[in-house]
Amino acid sequence: MKLCRFPKKSKEQLYKIFTDKENKKQAKKFALTLFGERIVFAPHCMRNTVVCTAEEKDGWYICKECGGCKIKDISELVKKYEYKNLYILKGGRTIVKIIDEQKPKAIVGIACFYEGDQAFKILDDSAIAVQFAPLTKDGCSDTDVDLTEVENILKQQ
Repeated sequence: MKLCRFPKKSKEQLYKIFTDKENKKQAKKFALTLFGERIVFAPHCMRNTVVCTAEEKDGWYICKECGGCKIKDISELVKKYEYKNLYILKGGRTIVKIIDEQKPKAIVGIACFYEGDQAFKILDDSAIAVQFAPLTKDGCSDTDVDLTEVENILKQQ
């Protein structure tokens, strides 16, 4: 008798399954949070470093909306929906510092599936609602995200 074997899932597939599940689990709580109590984290790897004029501050960058990458579009959406702030992160350790200072009630994280997985786990015991928008092209530079998906998450209420 042959046993049915399920195909083994890659780490990337497991991260995607976990982040999708967490997005669904936290969607209602996120939607009930006022826009002004939400912040957005975007990865610095989305920046076009050839033309980027972002100002470096502590562990993040402040977008100057030069138009060299999609972070300008995300910045405009953050303003449109009157979010508290957008942080272009240089590294993950900065997240805790910003959360301690800003005390958001909700966070939108834009990242690769691995980083999204880690963020959900770090914030699991907190009262902060999290929604995750995965990069459509990841790596450590010239990454990309679907702006429609980002806006769909940002406008949830």
